[in-house]
Parts: sequence; C-alpha cells; structure tokens
Amino acid sequence: MKYNAVTVTQLNKYLKDRFDEDENLNAILVKGEISNFKNHYTGHLYFTLKDENSLIKCIMFKSYAEKLAFKPKDGMKVMVFGSVSVFERDGVYQIYVKNMIEDGIGDLHEKFEQLKAKLEKEGLFDTSHKKQIPLYPKVVGVLTSQTGAVIRDIINVSTRRNPNVYIRLLPVPVQGPGAAEQIAEKIKIMNDKKLADVIIIGRGGGSLEDIWPFNEEIVARAIYDSELPIISAVGHETDFTIADFVADLRAPTPSAAAELAVPDVYELRQKINQYQNRYRMALKKKIELMRLRYEKCMRSRAFTDPTRKMKDEYVMIDSFIKRLEIKMRNIQKDKINQYIALTTKLDTMSPLKTLTRGYSLVEKDNEIVKSVKQLHFDDEIKIRFFDGEKMAKILEQK
Repeated sequence: MKYNAVTVTQLNKYLKDRFDEDENLNAILVKGEISNFKNHYTGHLYFTLKDENSLIKCIMFKSYAEKLAFKPKDGMKVMVFGSVSVFERDGVYQIYVKNMIEDGIGDLHEKFEQLKAKLEKEGLFDTSHKKQIPLYPKVVGVLTSQTGAVIRDIINVSTRRNPNVYIRLLPVPVQGPGAAEQIAEKIKIMNDKKLADVIIIGRGGGSLEDIWPFNEEIVARAIYDSELPIISAVGHETDFTIADFVADLRAPTPSAAAELAVPDVYELRQKINQYQNRYRMALKKKIELMRLRYEKCMRSRAFTDPTRKMKDEYVMIDSFIKRLEIKMRNIQKDKINQYIALTTKLDTMSPLKTLTRGYSLVEKDNEIVKSVKQLHFDDEIKIRFFDGEKMAKILEQK
C-alpha cells in the first residue's frame, strides 16, 4: 500500500496559506495581558498575549514598535491590531502586531488627572508638608505583599546596608478590590502604635490597573495624615502615582527605597575612619607646629638672655641722660652768654659808668637837674660823683 505523505515544510506552508487566505485573520483586534515580554536588541518586540484561559505568541517588528506612544511591559492589559499567520520554520501560529494600545487606559488616565488636580489644589503635594527621613532609623515599617519579591528585596538591601536594622512588615494586598482601603488602614495602625521610624509602601511593577490602589484618594490622604515619614516605592520607574506625589520621598523601586531609608553602616564606618585619619593628621600637624613655636620661643632672647632687654633699656636710658645733660649744658651756656651780653649792655648804659669818665649828676630835692633854669640862688644841691657825693649851694643868680 502506497501513502502520499507530505513533508513538515509542506504542511506548515499549507497551513500558512490557509491563514493568509482567511480575511478574518488578516485584520484582527485582540485584547489580553502581556507576559514574557522581550525587547530584542534588533528593536523587534516579542511577547505573549494571554487571558484567563489561553495565550498566543505575538511579534511586533521594529518599524511598527517605533511608533508606540508607551512602553509595553509584563502585566499590562492591551489591545493589539494585526494579522495571524504561521511561522513556517517552527510550525507555530502567532499574531504579527501592527499597532497596540493600552486597554481602558483612557478612563484611568482621566480619573488620575482629575484626582491629581484636586489633591494638588488642596495642598497635599506641597513640599512644606513633607517630613525629613530619619538618618539612622532603628525600625523600618513595610506595607506590601507578604509573598512578593518586594519584601525580600527590601530585607536583602536593608540588612546588607545595616545588619542591625529591624524590618517590620504589615502585609497588605497591593492590587485588586479593597487593596487601597487596607493600605490606608495599615498606615494608620503604623502611626497609632508607633511601629516604625519610617514607612515604605509599594509593590513591584505592573500595568496601570495593577498599581491603581496607589492612585486612590483614601491612600493619598492616609499618607498625608501620617505622622511617620513615608517613602513611596511603586516599581513603575517611568510613571508617577498619586502616592508618589503625596509621600515624603519617592523611590523608583522598592530596593531603591531601602537604600534611601537605611544608611550603609559600612560606608559610614569608612567615613568615620576617614574623619579620624583626617583629624589625626590635623592634630599631628598642630602638635608639630606648636613644637616649632616652642623651640622658637626657647631660642628667643627672652629665654637665652632674660636680662638683655633690661640692659638694653639701661643703655638707652644712659643715652637719654647723656643727651639731656648735653642739652642742659648747652642751654645753660646759652643763658650765661645771654646774661653776659645783657649785663654788658646794661653796664654800658649805666649812668654810673658815665661818671667814671669825669661826669657828675646834680640833684635837687632828690630829682636830677636837667636844666639851669631849675636852679635858683641859694638852692642846695647834691653833686654825685663816681666815687661819692657832695652838698653845694648856688651862690649867684644869672
């Protein structure tokens, strides 16, 4: 008996032709959730689109991917437009995506913007209300899923940076109905019982729907009312949540939040050692400088010849005294010369000096007679000579 067998290639080509001939498969719109997403170095996007019961492989070539207005990632709900065909080599069928949009994203974005504008107007985003993150917290409170990778990342990073820090987890759902209410309630419990020095709230990445509890008003107001500082750590690096705006500090990932909350004690120890070495060197230089100043002082004249200064002062005083004596002698000599000159001048002008040359003075009634008209007959006069005086009388009248 003879069989008409076909090759695998022929079969796959036949199936591909059947797919390509089906108009319903050449322009199809499919919605689902992205998983196993890979952005290839060539620029092509490879991912799986799934729902609750099934999945299908998808490829989006670079020429189409470059036109996307968002960055696809695992967990994102999307609607893709394209065609379904068979990849002959592997014998699998897949969607060749030409366009992709986020499913329901428009309504969520509008709701997000409305709440953001409302809370910003009320002042919930003001930096004046934000609290400082403690430098050295002893207890770090964490609000996230108990089984997710977030708490493991936070514990690993925190204990690596400071083995003595205590991580206190209050498990909460981070997506789905009721998650926002439980997050707000646990924030209040943390505050009422003072269970931590700083709180980290967050989750890993996901679609806008997945992270939506962190965009709820009840969570925003719980963060704002918290007396404990809060770090928002929703692993959605390119986008912000309402929680990010209200929180005292925003971290792009939970691991980054742990780094912001917990100081690296080894780095601190290294800095302390650096400061110690710096102070040690500064003290050593200070001591050396003081030693040089001491040696300079000990070599100074005040210590080597303490009386030298006094002797110098004595010499200076003697010099002043000598100069004063010379000055006084010169003044005295000048005064004596002045005295002699004045005495000589006075002696020259003295009437007695004139009498030695043969002159005499005539006095009448103790007054010098200057004119003959002053004398009358029989007047008694006194004649003064250089060596004495005699009385006389006027004997005639002319």
